[in-house]
Amino acid sequence: MKEFVISEAKAETAILVGLITKEQDEAKTKEYLDELEFLADTAGAVTIKRFTQRVGGPSSITYVGKGKLEEISRYIKQKEDEEDPVGMVIFDDELSAKQLRNIEGALKVKILDRTSLILDIFAMRAQTANAKAQVELAQHRYMLPRLQRLWTHLERQGGGSGSGGGKGSVGLRGPGETQLEMDRRIILQRITLLKQRLAEIDKQKTTQRKNRGRLIRVALVGYTNVGKSTIMNMMAKSEVFAENKLFATLDTTVRKVTIENLPFLLADTVGFIRKLPTDLVESFKSTLDEVREADLLLHVVDISHPDFEEQIEVVEKTLADLGCAEKPSMIVFNKIDNYTWIEKEPDDLTEPTKENISLDELKRTWMAKLGDDCIFISAREKENIDEFRNTLYLKVRELHVQKYPYNDFPYPVEEA
Repeated sequence: MKEFVISEAKAETAILVGLITKEQDEAKTKEYLDELEFLADTAGAVTIKRFTQRVGGPSSITYVGKGKLEEISRYIKQKEDEEDPVGMVIFDDELSAKQLRNIEGALKVKILDRTSLILDIFAMRAQTANAKAQVELAQHRYMLPRLQRLWTHLERQGGGSGSGGGKGSVGLRGPGETQLEMDRRIILQRITLLKQRLAEIDKQKTTQRKNRGRLIRVALVGYTNVGKSTIMNMMAKSEVFAENKLFATLDTTVRKVTIENLPFLLADTVGFIRKLPTDLVESFKSTLDEVREADLLLHVVDISHPDFEEQIEVVEKTLADLGCAEKPSMIVFNKIDNYTWIEKEPDDLTEPTKENISLDELKRTWMAKLGDDCIFISAREKENIDEFRNTLYLKVRELHVQKYPYNDFPYPVEEA
């Protein structure tokens, strides 16, 4: 069975490959490859080269064109001659079984796509039984339609009665097909077992959620690596793992937080990302139930990221897919300590961009009007935290009175 985990002990070298199309211009492709490089770094690989190609769309046979594939192959051969071999080639989109088979045949190195790379990282990050089961389920779902490429070398050996032989013939079947059917059956059985296990865990979690009493539930949501866990640690005085890597948090962590006399539950959830694999969303449904059952969503945004507008769109789309688009929400622009801007010259009449608008000016733009409330903070440097806590308090209290009108907060007061 194919392993997805990249060893952190030995850093492998990686080549990245992306396409420039009508739907994805050169600037957007660069942003996606920057993120892919960050993903590779998180998985323990070092990027040494990027290849891009301007095409109408991906080739159904080899993703890139024949000439570009030969160019990549020559580079890999050159690195081998220099005794500095390339460890893997990572493609920025999900590859089909046919594309994987053809690319591996041409390049003769390990081939990953964005989906399998994200699965690598999730496998590395999974700590609890719940997270491990969810990751394994996503891996098996990813592998199932790609099994055939693993046994094509055996399928050619298969004979058969009749003129056709192979899959369509009756009688003796080739060992490749037998192995393929065996693996498919094993994986399907494992998927069924994992679904049952996750259903049991989900039932336990549902019971836990019901036993939390009359408390408003607040969920931190947002793109990966925007500082959700840092906010959780600051608000709940907890020690949720947080670092400058993608997907540092996989398991949902729930803590009780009290502001003034008002207790509520705060949940830290897995981060979203562009081109998030469907299998992962499906497999992590039980984890994302904390988002579905939340009374208030704190949408955390990294304002220092050059492409935070698209990150907002990605998160909003994912929330819509989860059926959470209409939930009360509050946008928290984090990392204002990392925000940099270049002051425009007095005679510069060009349209202002986010690079040359000061933070004070940003607070007066369309961003400050997103959602019912919007606030700018630095969780790491504790900037503007009092205003954040006060705004959150008012929001939670309003929801509490609406949901539990006869409940006068009969809980012990404990400061977060």
